[in-house]
Amino acid sequence: MTPAELSTLPSPQFWRRVSCCLYEQLVLLGVIALTFLVPNLGLGILFGIALPSWLTFIYLYAVLGLYFVWYWSKSGQTLAMQTWRIRMIDMNGFTLTRRQALWRYIYGSLWIIPCVLLQWAFHLEKWQIIEMLFAVALFLWPLTMYLDRRSPALRQSLPDRFASTRLVELPKNVVTIS
Repeated sequence: MTPAELSTLPSPQFWRRVSCCLYEQLVLLGVIALTFLVPNLGLGILFGIALPSWLTFIYLYAVLGLYFVWYWSKSGQTLAMQTWRIRMIDMNGFTLTRRQALWRYIYGSLWIIPCVLLQWAFHLEKWQIIEMLFAVALFLWPLTMYLDRRSPALRQSLPDRFASTRLVELPKNVVTIS
């Protein structure tokens, strides 16, 4: 599809976005297992080394950033987005540049801030933290698409507005190839 055709496509509905996010979480478990758990288990078992939590966070953030930036700048779609026929484009209908994809990833990561504040305010522990992270990432953050009053037809979430990107729902007859 041409950029002009992509620009005219509708934005995905809320539940389609949530379903895509849920599926993305499953894909990311595999990405994390391959790039994080295997090397760190190896370090722990062979050398008795455990990375400090701050370094672990930075490492995971960078690995996930590489995953999203690579897919968004290559085809505009992660594996989950391909399944749900959702594509990320810039405001002119083009696939994102690496710089745009990086900024979209950074803005999309801002949902962590309310999670940290909620954890601090309510002294959440163990499974409560994980439940809260999933609730915010899967439901509350996507709900920000309804805050778009400038162009309600585009239904841009906060990260999309900040990064000047948008999500479009591809028609059923469009084949995506990575």
